[in-house]
Amino acid sequence: MCLRNKILKPLPNEYYINEQGYRVFKEAYHLRRGYCCKSGCKHCPYGYDKNTDRLKK
Repeated sequence: MCLRNKILKPLPNEYYINEQGYRVFKEAYHLRRGYCCKSGCKHCPYGYDKNTDRLKK
C-alpha cells in the first residue's frame, strides 16, 4: 500500500483545535506523515506556498 493512501491518525500532541473548531496539524504530524499534501497548511514543514503551488524548501 502506498503511504499517500494510508490514513495516519494524529496523536493528541500533533494537533490543536482552533477558535473556529477546526483541527490544525502541527509540524510533527506533517513530518511523521512524510510528504506535503499541498493544502497550504499553517504549520507545513515543507514550505509549500499555495499561491505559487511550489515548495520553498
